[in-house]
Amino acid sequence: MCGIVGYIGEKNAQEIIVGGLRKLEYRGYDSAGVAVLTKDGLSYEKAKGRLAVLEERLEGNALIGNAGIGHTRWATHGKPSDENAHPHTDAKTKFAVVHNGIIENFLEIKEELIAKGYTFVSETDTEVIAHLLADTYNGDIVATAQKVVGRMRGAYALGIMTEHEPDKLVAVRLASPLIVGVGNGESFIGSDIPAMLEHTRDVYILNEGEMAVLTREGVELFDAQSGEKIEREIFHVDWDLVQAEKGGFDSFMLKEIHDQPQAVRETMGARIHPETKKVVMPELKMSEAELKAIDHIYIVACGTSMHAGLVAKDVIEKLVRVPVEVAIASEFRYRDPIYTPNTLVIVISQSGETADTLAALREAKKSGVKVLAVTNVVGSSVAREADEVVFTWAGPEIAVASTKAYTCQVVALYLFALYYAQVKGTQTDAQIAEITEHMLQLPGKIADILKHTEEIRVFAEGIKDVQSLFFIGRGLDYAVTLEGSLKLKEISYIHSEAYAAGELKHGTLALIEDNVPVIALATQPDIFEKMVSNIVEVKARGAHVLGIALEGNTELAKSVDQVITIPETLPILAPVLTVIPLQMLSYYASLARGNDVDKPRNLAKSVTVE
Repeated sequence: MCGIVGYIGEKNAQEIIVGGLRKLEYRGYDSAGVAVLTKDGLSYEKAKGRLAVLEERLEGNALIGNAGIGHTRWATHGKPSDENAHPHTDAKTKFAVVHNGIIENFLEIKEELIAKGYTFVSETDTEVIAHLLADTYNGDIVATAQKVVGRMRGAYALGIMTEHEPDKLVAVRLASPLIVGVGNGESFIGSDIPAMLEHTRDVYILNEGEMAVLTREGVELFDAQSGEKIEREIFHVDWDLVQAEKGGFDSFMLKEIHDQPQAVRETMGARIHPETKKVVMPELKMSEAELKAIDHIYIVACGTSMHAGLVAKDVIEKLVRVPVEVAIASEFRYRDPIYTPNTLVIVISQSGETADTLAALREAKKSGVKVLAVTNVVGSSVAREADEVVFTWAGPEIAVASTKAYTCQVVALYLFALYYAQVKGTQTDAQIAEITEHMLQLPGKIADILKHTEEIRVFAEGIKDVQSLFFIGRGLDYAVTLEGSLKLKEISYIHSEAYAAGELKHGTLALIEDNVPVIALATQPDIFEKMVSNIVEVKARGAHVLGIALEGNTELAKSVDQVITIPETLPILAPVLTVIPLQMLSYYASLARGNDVDKPRNLAKSVTVE
């Protein structure tokens, strides 16, 4: 996820900003930039690549001044490039802005500004903000920023400065995190606490819809809509730097699990129309006629990404009525797959560099098949080589065990399935709207689950010494059990298997004996009774069963030893929620066994060899 740093005071702004950006490198980025108010006006430098590239450019062209903003970018709109790097300015270089998040209605605003004669030099949504500031400015940057924010829809954090008022920086938060630091004769902006920890430990953590005005004398907080002043006590940070990089969490994995409400929100971003609730996917270049003609889909991926593909298979087949086959990438390229002229291959890779998935993509392309990639990294090999790309805006994932990347892949695939159903007419507008309305509620429901994980922790501590554990489920629940089982194996090293519950009598029951833990997902109403019958089978053989169900389900408790409920949602969307307690289960079990949660043995984050 992008990094923001801002400074106003009496010291060298460039040095403090670049130093702050360096503290945010753990977040991942593909370009960097800095803008400073110098004696000659607002000046900036930015570069694709690592911070070292930017620093090399600044060596011969230092920006001397006491106020500025900087940014490390993780690309969403537009490939990594000098032009697309932040900060962005207006045409006269009077306003500069850095931005994390998504401006959902940027195209609408961009068209208005182009009609007024504004020229754009980047592919980003952020540049719209800089031109809109210039177009709206009325002599008061605070009031102007308030008006501009009122025009924008989306989830974002902003750092704003103008040559017209060099004694102020403005920060705004809507959904994307932003911190404001208070020092002695200086003030700071940061997207995360490490950016300013070297200089101050006194901060304001901005809440939703809040604006901060920074000067050398201090910081004032306002409601970004009403302009009403907000009074709040300063928060004193007593974390060390390593804790701060993890957002105060004990590990990157735990932080990334808690990132999921924001990551899912950003992945949905501008793809759900705020009024019609239809799915909008302007990034897809294929025509509606091409999409309608597809008669067969292969989903190709590895590990966690393959599990996301299994969820997508059921969803696409249900909503679109087109057959879907999920294949392990390492096997797919060697199996001589059967293509039709209208086959679509969907490849899924968090990094966009997964060797087996990339090889499968290239083999499909050689056969003349259209390939759609779902990936988290703009500019990656998968993104460059696929015909179509749907990005998951999860931000960087540092822990080896994937969490937020998985949920964002699932959400992105839901969006594609819904868009596909719209084009083919296999679902009505009302049916689409019902699903997207419930999708928009998912971030809040994930947050609710993460507030109540004590039962999962206790269960995890109770299984830390077991030899084997089993997950069972049917339909979409079965796809999620595969991911839950993989997570547990990856970081706790407990032997775990996931089975389609209906297969229990075909061998699996031989492994069930007294007190063997079984985790049973039961969120699908159409097969709930059959799932209960399967649970009764393992209970009869001595298993200790933890059931997971939707809120309001009172029947499951009659058949299991313990029930954990997740917030009620449409059954088709349940996989986005049921995986959260399973992620926490693996986390707590690993912790209980004394393992390194972020760096499990023998594993790497991105598999770049076959």
